[in-house]
Amino acid sequence: MAVAEKAVILDAQAVRRALVRIAHEIVERNKGTEDVVLVGIRTRGVHLAQRLSAMIASFEEGTVPVGSLDVTHYRDDRARSGEARREPRIQSADIPVSVTGRRVVLVDDVLYTGRTVRAAMDALIDVGRPRSIQLAVLIDRGHRELPIRPDYVGKNVPTSREETVAVRLQEVDGVDRVVIEGAGGGSSRPPGS
Repeated sequence: MAVAEKAVILDAQAVRRALVRIAHEIVERNKGTEDVVLVGIRTRGVHLAQRLSAMIASFEEGTVPVGSLDVTHYRDDRARSGEARREPRIQSADIPVSVTGRRVVLVDDVLYTGRTVRAAMDALIDVGRPRSIQLAVLIDRGHRELPIRPDYVGKNVPTSREETVAVRLQEVDGVDRVVIEGAGGGSSRPPGS
């Protein structure tokens, strides 16, 4: 069943412009790229992190390593009972360099309640001890349940809890665009992301 799009928030050009701006802000805030690592939260955050790294390489010397995190086993809303806490933590990081002592920029597509980011921080700490953790998101839609704030935002989009923000990327969906879908619409994200 197709889900009706209520509004297009970003088209392909706007997605690109937002990422270029974020790439420049990351370099400016960190005074270059030394010791910076981009870590994308699977799935779309990984593709965004790869794009940011390529953009940074186009105007800054050197490359910024890109890694990925799968936070599925770290989510606190995965199981409401004590069951999830008894499961062993599964290594869910694919990061080509050590994160210890580095400035890690977590990258995700949509920031909503903050629970995905909290899970990503838990997963990252299991891998090493970064000097700092920063957060870059393409869309911040509000409705935070945890005290988490992004350092870099492509676009702030006020939404109702009944709406869904769908980020579509060329690498996964064949198109770059961000849309708001109506109540009852499907989402590529679990509730509470």
